[in-house]
Amino acid sequence: MKKIGVLTGGGDCPGLNPVIRAVVRKGINEGYEIVGIKNGWKGLIENDTMPLTLENVSGILPKGGTILGTSRTNPYKKPEDLQKLKDNYIQLDLDALIAIGGEDTLGVASKLINDGITNIVGVPKTIDNDLSCTDYTFGFDTAINIAMECIDRLHTTAESHHRIIVVEVMGRHAGWIATEAGIAGGADIILIPELPIDIDEVCNLIKRRHSRGKTFSIVVVAEGAQFKEGTFVVQDKKTDEFGHVRLGGVGEILAQEIEKRTGYETRVSVLGHIQRGGSPTAFDRILGTRFGVKAVELIKDKKFGRMVALSGNKIIDVPIEEATKVLKTVDMDLYEIAKVFFG
Repeated sequence: MKKIGVLTGGGDCPGLNPVIRAVVRKGINEGYEIVGIKNGWKGLIENDTMPLTLENVSGILPKGGTILGTSRTNPYKKPEDLQKLKDNYIQLDLDALIAIGGEDTLGVASKLINDGITNIVGVPKTIDNDLSCTDYTFGFDTAINIAMECIDRLHTTAESHHRIIVVEVMGRHAGWIATEAGIAGGADIILIPELPIDIDEVCNLIKRRHSRGKTFSIVVVAEGAQFKEGTFVVQDKKTDEFGHVRLGGVGEILAQEIEKRTGYETRVSVLGHIQRGGSPTAFDRILGTRFGVKAVELIKDKKFGRMVALSGNKIIDVPIEEATKVLKTVDMDLYEIAKVFFG
């Protein structure tokens, strides 16, 4: 029997389990044995696997996270890890590998393809929605719905106490969550990594609202948004295996500046990991399911080196290398729509 390996790497997000479930169901229907690789690329380095059967994927559709576990392991960080991965890949005798992840996980997949492990298929996962060549990644819809609901709730307390509330959401290099959750939640100002923060403009917009009799404002800011000086606000300068620092704190600095410059009482709410936890929305469950089925179909057709993607309402496939070459940043036409409601 032919074997398909499947792994989930990088940050967890809602929709991973629906993909795993779909891969197992479709794979078994097509006559494959499915092997789960635990904790992303780390599982291939350590040869840590588990069988995936109809029984152990039953009931996982509505669950957040991933039953396989995940990690931010980069096998290219150490030559010995890369060699272990290649040796274990041969030992597992996999006919194909499905890598489910974002830019870092699929970036490793792209390198492995160039290094001779060519039978890989990618599935795009990130709440940031910043992978190229696909209209949406699963996990994003759940994240913006969670953020939107939080913004809705913060509106009531901001209005009651006549406060400015700064809402810090995720988004390292792309402000999709801030933009779409901000529009949906009726934010008064949205600040994203694609555009430097002009603190004077932010304060002028808030003052303009107050001049119209509005005694509160909601400011949504992505964690990766930068002030004009051009530096990230970080929690920790140490980097992970892909060279990323841990972001967080821009909301607090922004709140302090707003209160100091306007005199209006300002508070900050950091949504953090809440955005990528919990049960996936219907959209993400369906998208994850469609991605999983398509991934197995690509393997059956021997179309390796490809990533499944959403184009309009169709599931297509694109080169993994192309999808990871450049990050997909916020559409400025959409941001211009958001700006109509600023101030």
